[in-house]
Amino acid sequence: MSTPAVAHLQTKFDRDLCERFHYYMLLMRELEDRIENKLYRQGKVVGGCYTGRGQEAIPVGSAILSRPGDWLTPSHRDMAALLIRGVTPEEILAQYMGRATGLTKGRDGNMHMGCSERHCVPIISSIGASIPIAGGLAFAMRYRGESNVVFNYSGDGASSRGDWHEGLNMAAVMNLPIVYLCNNNHYAYSTPLDKQMKIADIADRVAGYGIPAEIVNGNDVLAIYEASTRGVEHARAGKGPYFIECKTFRMSGHSAHDPADYVPNQLREEWSRKDPILMLQKYMVENLGADEQDFMEMRKRVLDKVAAAVEWALEQPFPDPATLEDDVYAPA
Repeated sequence: MSTPAVAHLQTKFDRDLCERFHYYMLLMRELEDRIENKLYRQGKVVGGCYTGRGQEAIPVGSAILSRPGDWLTPSHRDMAALLIRGVTPEEILAQYMGRATGLTKGRDGNMHMGCSERHCVPIISSIGASIPIAGGLAFAMRYRGESNVVFNYSGDGASSRGDWHEGLNMAAVMNLPIVYLCNNNHYAYSTPLDKQMKIADIADRVAGYGIPAEIVNGNDVLAIYEASTRGVEHARAGKGPYFIECKTFRMSGHSAHDPADYVPNQLREEWSRKDPILMLQKYMVENLGADEQDFMEMRKRVLDKVAAAVEWALEQPFPDPATLEDDVYAPA
């Protein structure tokens, strides 16, 4: 059975660590805000726009634990995982605008970005499809005798797909080192959770595969960090996969073109008061001596970084049509 959400195990988090949490959460939000509410509306984004507003704590609190040899398979709402692994705002913006300096050199959909050098698998639109891929990566690690793990990210909707269940079962049977982070934002596009399944917790779906699972507040980066620490230690110790269900809420539509009229206003208002960035700031004020001036300085740092990245990306060239067939086939 899944375990209930737990309180923070640490009495006090280090300020430097909390500032790193704060930085990456702000950077993800400001970068996505610039992409969705400005560049997309101005027609400068090639393709659609899918963001993780309100879900920033999940990729930050988990990916920050990753080591260089670990692999990550993020979803379209986990941009901070890429940032933590060293993908730059410039590269992400160039990718969204279809420029030659983007991660796919102006090819493929804008959110289908990854970087093998940083061990980030490109995002797959059918989110559940990343589960078997995570299994393959984890098997390769174990085959090579490595002590690394895979951080896999999916959503509540993905848990209703067959490949999600097949992949989890395989990982359990083969005892593979994977930490699963489930972004349960209560909506699979426009389908609410109670229309997807009869049980209340996705973690209970995992029980049948013999995978330990726990449920955490997905808007509390500290809780996610602690749960991820437990999961990573479990996987690195050779005990197999570990599942973390992060209860959160999507503070926007499924995509930039979705007004999300199907979401009750009361629900929006309730979760807006649980903003993960505000939750972290509250903790930092009450426990680490931070104040509004600290937050203003961090926000300015992030805004300046994003503004400079936008300016750089807008100056980048589109791909040369002569390179259309480049990278289609692997070298002989």
